[in-house]
Amino acid sequence: MCTNALLHGGRPGRLFLVRLSLSETALVVEVHDGNSAAPQPRSAAEGDESGRGLLVVAALSDRWGVRARDGIGKLVYAEFDVRAR
Repeated sequence: MCTNALLHGGRPGRLFLVRLSLSETALVVEVHDGNSAAPQPRSAAEGDESGRGLLVVAALSDRWGVRARDGIGKLVYAEFDVRAR
């Protein structure tokens, strides 16, 4: 998610923000950037050096998605369920 924000999500002079939050039920990873275009999972061909990131996010997380940020970009998030110990 961070690599995508670096390569495709920035505006000149602006970087991206990563926010982590932990509750009793989930770890949430958010990546905020200045591009409002929502990323879409796609199938990469053999030999492609990119195009698998969201497939990995979807496979490893319990939930993921994209939300608009009021005209200033988007955030992509992944949630990982945690179990009480």
